[in-house]
Formats: sequence, C-alpha cells, structure tokens
Amino acid sequence: MRQAGRYMKSYQTLCEKHPSFRERSENVDLVVEISLQPWKVFQPDGVILFSDILTPLSGMNIPFDIIKGKGPVIFDPPTTLSDVEKVREFIPEESVPYVGEALTILRKEVNNQAAVLGFVGAPFTLASYVVEGGSSKNFTKIKRLAFAEPKVLHSLLQIFATSMAKYIRYQADHGAQAVQIFDSWATELSPVDFEEFSLPYLKQIVEAVKLTHPDLPLFLYASGSGGLLERLPLTGVDVVSLDWTVDMADGRRRLGPNVAIQGNVDPGVLFGSKEFITNRINDTVKKAGKGKHILNLGHGIKVGTPEENVAHFFEVAKGLRY
Repeated sequence: MRQAGRYMKSYQTLCEKHPSFRERSENVDLVVEISLQPWKVFQPDGVILFSDILTPLSGMNIPFDIIKGKGPVIFDPPTTLSDVEKVREFIPEESVPYVGEALTILRKEVNNQAAVLGFVGAPFTLASYVVEGGSSKNFTKIKRLAFAEPKVLHSLLQIFATSMAKYIRYQADHGAQAVQIFDSWATELSPVDFEEFSLPYLKQIVEAVKLTHPDLPLFLYASGSGGLLERLPLTGVDVVSLDWTVDMADGRRRLGPNVAIQGNVDPGVLFGSKEFITNRINDTVKKAGKGKHILNLGHGIKVGTPEENVAHFFEVAKGLRY
C-alpha cells in the first residue's frame, strides 16, 4: 500500500538529488530504481510501479504539477462543458511511454519472484483533483458541479473512464500482473451519489478491461469506505481493499465469503512494539478467515515509520501458516 516514497531513507536520499516528483516518476531509470527499493530490502510479494494517479493528466491536456509541501496543483481547472471538451482522451503509448518501459524492465528484474503491480485513479477521484485544482478538504467545487451541473461532471467522468480502461490495459500489456484502482475520494459521496457519480464508471472500466484481459486481477481501494462497503463489489473487481476503519471480521461478514479482500492493518501500528505488530497481524488474519485474503496495511506507510518495523511486518506475515 505504499511505494518506496517518503518512508525509506534510500528514497529520501534520492529525492535530494532529484527534487522534482515529476522527474522521479517520469524518468524510466529513476522509476525502476525507486520501484525496486522496498523489494530489495523487504522482499514483499508485490513490487509497485513508482508513479502517481495524476500522471495521465498532462497527456489529457490538463496541465498540472506536484509541488513539494503543497501536493498536486491543477493549473486550469475545468468548470464548463466547453472546458471539458478540451480534455483529450488518454493515449498511454503516446503520453507515458516511460510507464510501459519501466514495467517491462521491472518484470525482468523481479523475474516472477513477486507480482508487478500497476495502478490507476478512478474517474471520480481524478475528477475531484482536477475540478478542485488539487487536494481538497471540503470538496465544494466538485459537489457544486455534481449537483448544479451534472452533465458537465458526467462528461468529464466518461472521458476518465474510457481513458483509465485504456491505461489499465496498457499497464497489463507491458508487465503489470495486477492493477489497483484508487477511488480515494469516492467516500466523500453519499451512497446515493456514489451510485450516480462513481459506481457506473468503475463498472464500465472493469467490464472494458475484462473483455480483453479476463484474467487480470483488478483491485479497488477507497479510503474510509465503511459506508459504501456493500456497493464496492458491485463494480465487478476481483479484490476489495479495506482500510483500517472497518473491523476485518465486519468487513468479511458484510462482503461475504466469495469476495477477496485486502488489508487492513492500521499503518500506525508499525510505530508500535514488535509484539504489538505481531498481535495485530494475527488478529487481522484470524478475522479474515481462510483464503481470499491478502494481508496488507489499510493505507500507505506513514512518514517516519521505523524501517525495522516494516521488516518485522513482512517477517511475521511470511511466517504465518493456516
């Protein structure tokens, strides 16, 4: 649930040499180096492509940057139908060839000792960043658009849905063995609005990808998703990722025995003692039951997490036997 970014000292050292996030995520050699950092140290079962969900925006005629200390900044947020008409459908081969190159190299480097994982942003979450002009606390601009000008938002969501289906296929064709869809901001919607502004587009992506890549595992993650939990499997994804605000036993009961789940240890647990970490892992695994569970954190590793505790998490996880 977190690339090398932020928590690894080796990544922070590399950031001093290459302070621009865009450079780090768009230079093939750097992408490969950063992607492999946690794998070389901790040997997890997955190697995550170092990238960002906003990476496609430039290729969609949406200028942006990721600024240290501020996060993503969208320079000209679309607010009208004519603005949305200027947004181009994403063509990964033309816009982000470095992503395909990096994935191909990662598959060779990892040599099937771990799964190479790709990811994309979900339409509603991408639209939220774009319309808000970056991160948001209140989501007033995207909600104003949703409730006052729904046609404008639906037009934007449709472009993102078509584009992200293409992007998932592109990642799979170049080496990604599973892809996670991040709908981080979907939980800012009420259930009825999720059903209008997020669910149909997630379904559309899954259906489009499964037509050409029926065996590609698709994951869905939405932070704070307790209120939407039963609706997430309706998207058709193979795995629902749970954050730590849902008790794993409740999550399993609410999702049923046939839905695969990922998660959901609180990343803050990794600040605890090794005994505490071990107990929390065992509790999570026990509540998840046998099968259809990928042990993971419920969100990304926090800045300042002791790396020896990360190593302990993997050590305990790999030692578990049913």
